[in-house]
Amino acid sequence: MRLPRTLLALVLGAALLAPVAASAVPTFAEVKQDFLPSEASLYDRHGELLQRLRVNMDERKLAWVKLEDVSPALRNALIASEDRRFYQHSGIDWNAVAASAWGNLWHTRTRGASTITMQLAGLIYDDLRRKSSARSITQKVSQAFVAQALERSWRKDQILEAYLNMVAFRGELVGVHALSRVMFGKHPSGLNQSEAAIAVALIRAPNAAPRRVAERACAILKEEGAPEQCNGMDGATELALARVAAKRDLPGASDAPQLAPHLARKLLSRPGQQLRATLDAPLQRFVTQSLRHQLAGLAERNIEDGAVIVIDNASGEVLAWVGSSGSLSAAANVDGVVAQRQAGSTLKPFLYELAIEKKWLTAASLLDDSPVNLATSAGLYIPQNYDKQFKGLVSLRTALGSSLNIPAVRTLVMVSPERFFQRLQTLGFNLREGGDYYGYSLALGSADVTLANLANAYRALANQGRYSPLRTRLDESGTAPHFTRAMDADASYIIGDILSDRSARARTFGLENALSTRSWSAVKTGTSKDMRDNWAVGYSGRYTVGVWVGNASGAPMWDVSGVTGAAPVWQEVMQYLHARTPGAPPAKPAGVEARAIRYEDEVEAARTEYFLPGTGQSEIMIARARDIRPAIMYPTAGMLSALDPDIPPARQRIRFRAQGVPPGSRWVLDGKAMPEAVMKAGQPHLQRIAANKAQEDLAYDWMPWPGRHVLSLQDASGKELDSVRFEVRGAVERPRGDGKTKR
Repeated sequence: MRLPRTLLALVLGAALLAPVAASAVPTFAEVKQDFLPSEASLYDRHGELLQRLRVNMDERKLAWVKLEDVSPALRNALIASEDRRFYQHSGIDWNAVAASAWGNLWHTRTRGASTITMQLAGLIYDDLRRKSSARSITQKVSQAFVAQALERSWRKDQILEAYLNMVAFRGELVGVHALSRVMFGKHPSGLNQSEAAIAVALIRAPNAAPRRVAERACAILKEEGAPEQCNGMDGATELALARVAAKRDLPGASDAPQLAPHLARKLLSRPGQQLRATLDAPLQRFVTQSLRHQLAGLAERNIEDGAVIVIDNASGEVLAWVGSSGSLSAAANVDGVVAQRQAGSTLKPFLYELAIEKKWLTAASLLDDSPVNLATSAGLYIPQNYDKQFKGLVSLRTALGSSLNIPAVRTLVMVSPERFFQRLQTLGFNLREGGDYYGYSLALGSADVTLANLANAYRALANQGRYSPLRTRLDESGTAPHFTRAMDADASYIIGDILSDRSARARTFGLENALSTRSWSAVKTGTSKDMRDNWAVGYSGRYTVGVWVGNASGAPMWDVSGVTGAAPVWQEVMQYLHARTPGAPPAKPAGVEARAIRYEDEVEAARTEYFLPGTGQSEIMIARARDIRPAIMYPTAGMLSALDPDIPPARQRIRFRAQGVPPGSRWVLDGKAMPEAVMKAGQPHLQRIAANKAQEDLAYDWMPWPGRHVLSLQDASGKELDSVRFEVRGAVERPRGDGKTKR
């Protein structure tokens, strides 16, 4: 008969081929090493676990657990149900094999002949694993060979440990660790007798209905002499299996801390991967708590999201990366460290650094904080200060420290949006559009940036204008960072001195605020349009800290400024970093000159100011407030105009306008000098300056004709001061050189 022949083949094969199989099976250590959890693990720089992240969605396997860490109730239930003579047989339970063959011969039900060791063989070798149908005779014989080989080279406790870690239970759950965490919310060591019975019942029928699983679990409990544990088994089983179907973890479903979920998603990609990040776990905890505490206090002001990054200035290593406020947020998975948000006033230091670097301005230069209307291709641009007030003439130091908007826009007119855009790109901002796209609003941070890029650009200021990329993996730190020169070292020092100056920010923020720290630090705040983003970014000699608060949805905050929103977190983190080692101010570079200065009419108080070589002054005259770079104000670069066919051509004009023009300057259009130009007086509140006649505004009303044009501004010697390209569209007759007309 068939089954007796199968039994005979199994007996003969096991006797003849077991020695061959013994030499081929892997060791226990090799199987354990090849076991890959569905999760990857992120550790801090000291080896402390920060985060586990599931990366394999096909199955749920958690970390390997030792046999001594598995509940005795589960071990006993497994042996009682699956392999009573586990500790007596050598891989094949011949009594069970005979009973199974005899029962099948007479069509009676028996326990089954497959031992735990034989089942383990099927888990180790995929071709021996049971698929949708029963194993073939060849598979059964091979399984027996491997089982005997395992018994010869492994200990019993190793076989049981490997089996419990590798056996599939229900759905995606593989291994007792995943089962315990997902179904019962506890470690395998904590499983009680009823829970252990449910777990073992799933081994034979992982996809059975809850009622069938409960019946099987109750039978196991009765075999163990604990029938009283069957009370409530139906409900307990149904609840446990529902948790598997929901694929939602219970509060105790993981023993790993949840300290760096966003960076883990950025760095981890392979099942079983173990990676050490540059983060510092104690700092990461403190920063997370500080952010959550601040946002909890601002809940009534419609603010729920935030992000913080802490960077080591010298190495570029990220020491803290907190991407969200966690449970306070409705979008906790959005990483605020790399999300694109509007920069606000945080870009101003780089604009002023460029103007100082080019020696167009100094920290003592007077800038005009008064109403201004700037013509652009999209219409008039009318910037406003945060408090809707105007300060008149202010120094660059005051304009930057107090974050005044209009002086920044006037400075960008001098620098040009395209030149400023190129500088920001050098600093790693990776802006999506060009300088002309943002226009003059770039001075006020109209561009979208990430907190990571913004903080790293401030780190470049801390490093005397040297830039290098951020580092988040500890294995990247074997080599020194590769620095490139992004800004002038001396100009960077001056900007840092301004950002650390409490007096410079007093006009807007007062002397005591959340921007002040116990030791030296330089910091800048920023708030975007409609209070959608709030920033505080700054540095000490050793660290750079960047903070963003707002709403991931883009909803505006209610009455939250840089000082009340992000700055308290920035201050608290900076104080924590320097609790034991107070930060010292950077040494003044040899090329920077310190001078005592005074202002005409005491526009600002006398003080000591810093200058680049060749730019030092002792007396700051009001007339110098007009010493700005000559620039064409209108038309703007790339502007497109169209002639109106309903208006007579002779009645249509485009007014060319320039500022800061030396006497004797002229317009040149398409290579030809324009006729008589018109000089205008300055603005009423600058009559004293205009009377100096050192620089003027220049205007000319031009009757346009279609085509692409190049407009240049030249001084009296013919040197080009500025130029723009623009286009006029529309059909109109214009005279030709031969007196005829041309369309």
